[in-house]
Amino acid sequence: MTTVNLLAYRDPELFARLLRRIIPALEEQVQKLGRRVRIMEVCGTHTVSFSRTGVRQVLADFVELISGPGCPVCVTDQSDIDHMIAYAKRPGTVVATFGDMMQVPGSAASLRRQRAEGADVRVVYSPSQAVDLALENPQKQVVLLGVGFETTAPGVALSLKRAARDGVRNYFVYSVHKLTPPALKALVEDPDHRLDGFLLPGHVSAIIGRRGWTLLELLNQPAVIGGFEPLDLVVSVYRLVQEMKRPVRLVVNNYGRVVREDGNPAAQRLLEETFEAAPARWRGFGMLPQSGLEISETYRAFDARVALPVDRPVTKAVRGCRCGEVVKGKETPLQCRLFGTACTPERPLGPCMVSDEGTCSIYYQYERSHHRDRREEPHEDYALARGWRQPDA
Repeated sequence: MTTVNLLAYRDPELFARLLRRIIPALEEQVQKLGRRVRIMEVCGTHTVSFSRTGVRQVLADFVELISGPGCPVCVTDQSDIDHMIAYAKRPGTVVATFGDMMQVPGSAASLRRQRAEGADVRVVYSPSQAVDLALENPQKQVVLLGVGFETTAPGVALSLKRAARDGVRNYFVYSVHKLTPPALKALVEDPDHRLDGFLLPGHVSAIIGRRGWTLLELLNQPAVIGGFEPLDLVVSVYRLVQEMKRPVRLVVNNYGRVVREDGNPAAQRLLEETFEAAPARWRGFGMLPQSGLEISETYRAFDARVALPVDRPVTKAVRGCRCGEVVKGKETPLQCRLFGTACTPERPLGPCMVSDEGTCSIYYQYERSHHRDRREEPHEDYALARGWRQPDA
């Protein structure tokens, strides 16, 4: 393949010429395989980029791009969301959260609804801000909701080290951080799931490195680490199709300007010091072994699960919501009967419609115009659909 400048998208004419060469070459490679290929983009930011730039539609005739478990809010299990809301109800407690968790519906409420009813729920933009909240409110217990993949966990780890160093006794973390490779292993081992390869997340790979995906090489799965610009996307798909034809597949790093072979050793050491791998429950997947990060023994005093137990709430699923199947790539949002009718970004029934990286939210914003095969239906009553109130007698 001709070497291309991956930053050439800044020159529109050069970018257009490169695309005119690469896309026909990609289509020719797919034709040699004799079928349309099915590739999963694991990262939510990739899902945004494919749809926002139109690359998904450009490739649609010969490449089916399937959105995977790349949204940390979306893969957070319903029981964990209910636990977060239970902390908001706890007297004397401040819940600190990133903004995309506010509107995620639990079984009986959301963090936004609890705040409207008087709970002390505050949006922070970094874990360090949550430590500041604890210092400013010594009479209260501050619980940071730790949601994210390998990318965001180091920031939470630094907050734990700061709290320990400064003797902050009223700061706690409810960790539901997830590790990405075990979820991909579960997808590969699912006999009902036919995938030809994975486009791997650049942000996660910057932490764990190309070597962090060795598991996929052991499973002989075609995989490419890709960037996020249109040319990055197309070239990564091309290289993934090339890898499919090899008898022995290696993880290809197509994002070398950011991702190194061994990733970020300092971040890895930080995670090893403050967290330990543990079984974790994922929306759609159930319990996956060694796929979560729980707070290590050294920092256990800051673990909200241990230090501030709350009554386990009763968790109820939303009837008809297909978010669990969407995050596994088993269905698209367009196959959900609630999509765009009862469930919209303004009134979401599941987390896939809440987060900016949620597949349903992305499809609602960018893909609906390409799929007008469903009749629009009036919105159902939101509280009734959520089960937050009973139908009138």
